[in-house]
Amino acid sequence: MQVQELVGIVPWNFIATICNLFIQVYLIKRFLFKPVNEMLEKRRAKADAEIQDAVKAKEEAQAMKSEYEKNMQEARDKANEIVKTAQKTAAVQSEEIIREASSQVTAMKEKAEKDIAQERRKAVNEIKGEIGGMAVEIAGKVIERELNEEDHTKLINDFIENVGEAS
Repeated sequence: MQVQELVGIVPWNFIATICNLFIQVYLIKRFLFKPVNEMLEKRRAKADAEIQDAVKAKEEAQAMKSEYEKNMQEARDKANEIVKTAQKTAAVQSEEIIREASSQVTAMKEKAEKDIAQERRKAVNEIKGEIGGMAVEIAGKVIERELNEEDHTKLINDFIENVGEAS
């Protein structure tokens, strides 16, 4: 009986298959892998460039942010300085205004007191003049006639009435 081989290896067939395999690997490597690798390399380079651009943009944004924050801090400092200067100026001006008003009030008070004293002296002098005139008048009347008690009382009452009218 003859045993038939189910799987047999033919040496020429085997060599041709291996050669065919190497040729296919070479062709695939040359015509398929090389362009695919070049395309992948281009994509990788493009992705790296985009990443570098993004990093650069992020650094620029960070620099702009820090410059903005620095400018804002400087603006705050200047604003605070302006406010402090304005407060100091306002305080100095208010003190000056208060001092000036106080000196004006003092001057007005002194002038009013002088005016009052002058008016009082004038009134006293006028009253003295009137009293002197009345006294001379009374003395003249007394000399003209001899006084008794009734006349004396009447002259005093007239004098008091004249003084009341003069006031």
